[in-house]
Amino acid sequence: MTALRLRTALLALPLAAGLAGFAAPAQAAAPAPVTCHGAGIDPAAQLHYRTQALVKAPPSTVWKLHTDVADWPSWQPAVTSAQRLDPGPLRPGSRFRWTTPAPATPTTPGTTLVITSTVGQVQPGRCVRWTGPAVGDGLRIDRGVHVWTFTPVRDGVLVATEESWTGEQIEADAATALRYLGGGLDAWLADLKTTAEARACGR
Repeated sequence: MTALRLRTALLALPLAAGLAGFAAPAQAAAPAPVTCHGAGIDPAAQLHYRTQALVKAPPSTVWKLHTDVADWPSWQPAVTSAQRLDPGPLRPGSRFRWTTPAPATPTTPGTTLVITSTVGQVQPGRCVRWTGPAVGDGLRIDRGVHVWTFTPVRDGVLVATEESWTGEQIEADAATALRYLGGGLDAWLADLKTTAEARACGR
C-alpha cells in the first residue's frame, strides 16, 4: 500500500489575509496533484499529505533504490520487513507485503502494521502509484493510496509524493492520523534522499 509509518508531522494549512482599503495579496496557487498516468490519491479522502525534496543523485540511482522493495529494510529504519509477491520489475498488478511498527496513540494500541500493496500505475523512472490496506492488532487503515513522481532537474531528481488514507477508525481521530501520515512520508523521503545521495557519491 503506502507509507504507513506512524511518525510525527502536521499538515500546514494555507492562510488568506486582507485588510480593508487595501487589495488582498494574491494567494499562492495550490501545487498540482501528484499523479501517475493521470491517477492520484483518493480525492474523497479526509486524510492526505504531500511533500517533495530535491535528491542530488542520478535518476537511475533514485529509481532503483525506490523500487527495489525487498531492500527497503536496509535503508528505511521504519520498514521491518518487505517482500515481493511476484518477480520482475514493478508493473501494473505487482504486489508486495511489508511491515512497520505503529506506536500507541490515545485511541489505538501499539502494534505492527502488515501492509499489502498493489501497483496500479507505473512509468519506469518517472512515477509509480500503489494502493492497499494496512492491518495490525487493534488498528486498521482500510485503504491507502500512495503516488510518487521523479522529475529530472539540473541538480538531480525532484521527488514528490502524496498519500491518502481512508478508514472509519483512523478518521475518528483525524488529527492524530495526519500527524503520523505526514511524519511517515517526510521520514521516508528523507531516508531516500540520504541513501541515494550517499550511493551516488560512492559511500
